[in-house]
Amino acid sequence: QVQLVESGGGLVQAGGSLRLSCAASGRTFSRSVIGWFRQAPGKEREFVASINWTGRGTYYADSVKGRFTISRDNAKNTVYLQMNSLQLEDASVYYCAADGTGWPTRWRPDVWGQGTQVTVSS
Repeated sequence: QVQLVESGGGLVQAGGSLRLSCAASGRTFSRSVIGWFRQAPGKEREFVASINWTGRGTYYADSVKGRFTISRDNAKNTVYLQMNSLQLEDASVYYCAADGTGWPTRWRPDVWGQGTQVTVSS
């Protein structure tokens, strides 16, 4: 099973950009579906983006399409989330997730990272 560690969160002004990284360990990374969820205070965790093991299959929430890009580098065991044109409502704790079932539209990951905070200021 893969293990996940997120990094790259921080404070950014609205309209700015951040890149999140998810470093994975474990023999199955190159065959794993990997993605991102986020959770804001008082709200349910929501799906953001995911990518299949080849890197050619990606899936996005409507709220981030055209602004966020997910990618992976299997040689570095890392998945990235490039976030551009950040909005106040993008502020959340972002969680990397992997494996599970139902990809892409009913994806239920079964491995989670600890999360990284993204704060967007006006």
